[in-house]
Amino acid sequence: MNLKQKSVRIGMVFLVVLFISGILLMFKGHDATALATEKKEGILTAEQVKLAFDSVSGRMLNEAVKESQEVKKGDVLMVLDSTDVDLSIAKTNAQIAQMDAQIKAMEGSIRIGYAQTDTNEQQNFRQIDQQRAALKAANATYANKELDYNRKTALAASGAISQSELDDAQTSLAVASANAAQQQQMLEKLLAGATDTENTNQLNLPTIEQQRQTLNNKQNDVQNLMQQKKLLEVQLKELLVKKERLTLKAPEDGKVLKLLAKQGEMISPNEPVILLESKRCYYDIYLSEKQAAKLTEGDSITGKTIADSKPIEGTIRFITAAPGFADLKMSREKGQADLSAFQIRIYTDKQAEVIPGMTIEVTQDAFTKR
Repeated sequence: MNLKQKSVRIGMVFLVVLFISGILLMFKGHDATALATEKKEGILTAEQVKLAFDSVSGRMLNEAVKESQEVKKGDVLMVLDSTDVDLSIAKTNAQIAQMDAQIKAMEGSIRIGYAQTDTNEQQNFRQIDQQRAALKAANATYANKELDYNRKTALAASGAISQSELDDAQTSLAVASANAAQQQQMLEKLLAGATDTENTNQLNLPTIEQQRQTLNNKQNDVQNLMQQKKLLEVQLKELLVKKERLTLKAPEDGKVLKLLAKQGEMISPNEPVILLESKRCYYDIYLSEKQAAKLTEGDSITGKTIADSKPIEGTIRFITAAPGFADLKMSREKGQADLSAFQIRIYTDKQAEVIPGMTIEVTQDAFTKR
């Protein structure tokens, strides 16, 4: 066999092998698309949380943790200087105490004012009773003097008494009249415009009513002070919240990946200072349309680690259309459309033997069983 025949034979053998391989790929499904749908793999990823001081700023006073340190929920991570806030809290507490003293003083003054008003009312009632009695006495005296004057007038006409005696009776009558009028004016002054019903305890004296209205108005001043106190209490609560936020605590269990701020640095509000790796882990896989159609959010799905085939239980968090780069590229027939892919995110329970960065595999069986 010459060299040319040998070359032809080798070429024919190569064509036959290539043809047979194509047939096997067509029937056994070992092309790129078939392999992509047979099993899915994803990298187990732990969610990372950027921690910051919530709406507060200040100088970093203490770093309570180090990088790679495991922390529990509620552990203190960092602390900012609280000197200014402490002074504001002390000042607000003093203002609240001062406001309490003013409220108590005004309330005490109002209580005393009501008591004095009641006392004044009773005293006025007794004075009115006394003045009524004095007015009655004055009227009685005037009536007596009027009788005496009338009698002496008749006697003087008959010459029984002298003119001087008649003049004295007239003078006494005038004095009695003036005294009665004076007593009436004094009674009206005590009544201060109130209608005299002869029942003293039912009198509504305007002066006493005005005193009570003044005291009622002072109650509004008390309410104003109480509202000012409430405002100060709200300010105090805000300061206490601000002070609490000066201490950064771990929101969940995790591991400190990186400290983004150091002791002594000035920290701005909401500026990330710690990168925390949480215990919440997930991995993403990409499925074809047919595979994704069999799944729903919330379904349980089982994968396994590539390292030791350890089963990993997980829950599908969401299913969404994957970016174009993840679509399955067709390789069997030229010109056939690509297959759309869907991104499946699966959250897993934390396991000691499984650490972030491991590869999790989900086989075709996990989809065909549904």
